[in-house]
Amino acid sequence: MTGTVSGGLIDVEGPWSHRWVSANGARFHVAEIGTGPLVLFLHGFPEFWWAWRHQLPVLADLGYRAAAMDLRGYGGSDKTPRGYDPITLARDIAGLVRSLGHSDAVLVGHGWGGYAAWATATLHPRQVSQLAVVGAPHPLRLRDAALRSARQLRSATHILSFQAPILPERRLVADDGALVERLLRRWAAPGSTFPDPEASLRYRRAMQLWPAPHCALEYYRWLVRAFFRADGRRFVARMKHPVRQRVLQVHGALDPSVLPATAEGSAEYVAGPYRWRLLDGVGHFPHEEAPDEFTKVLVAWLTDA
Repeated sequence: MTGTVSGGLIDVEGPWSHRWVSANGARFHVAEIGTGPLVLFLHGFPEFWWAWRHQLPVLADLGYRAAAMDLRGYGGSDKTPRGYDPITLARDIAGLVRSLGHSDAVLVGHGWGGYAAWATATLHPRQVSQLAVVGAPHPLRLRDAALRSARQLRSATHILSFQAPILPERRLVADDGALVERLLRRWAAPGSTFPDPEASLRYRRAMQLWPAPHCALEYYRWLVRAFFRADGRRFVARMKHPVRQRVLQVHGALDPSVLPATAEGSAEYVAGPYRWRLLDGVGHFPHEEAPDEFTKVLVAWLTDA
């Protein structure tokens, strides 16, 4: 292990090891365990690599090299002034796969990590052998729903609230990150035990690592700016090429943030083998709200290749 972040705040002890890897002009923190084909896990907002703590040891026991990265701007990874568009994020992920010594990897992405995984599979197909996305519609499906679905638009009002300058960052860090916990609870299924006290504390504290709040919000700001800018139009044009890898799409039936109907339409953009799994009684965080059930679905798909 090289480096450390706030005395174990990000480099949490466990059966995994930690390392910092350079790719695409930045340095990324990675937790990893096991040897074999690479499975790279990509977290969403407002989490960091630790979101995949339940899955990493299981995949390692099955003969995989299981690695979870902190996305650009999060956790122990570099918090650069810019680079929060999906084209840059896809370069980050493809570059990290190569920096870890592999020609390709299975990508497993949740939320923004899933959005970036879709982009990587399309823009850098040689680095992606298979793709599993969690709570993450295909980018063009999400864009279409934002324009045509009043229900989805109402469910994503937080995206519009994140567009203002400065104030959203202050809200994320106020009261020791209390908003982070409220968002986790709001997007989980009613009555869910997630987040438990440990998860709440870790995610709240991780968001205090300035400028992590600004970086995390820049993802959402690009999403809105993309409707009006040339780089957004270029991204849309490139994403029209269908995904040809095997795809597993997992979604919580009670996800209040990204509606299941929005996600399910992603099959339109997949030309390879496609599997859809809707988990009952689960919200936006299947891998955390129902980790055993989610891991069983993921393992069954991986071993059914």
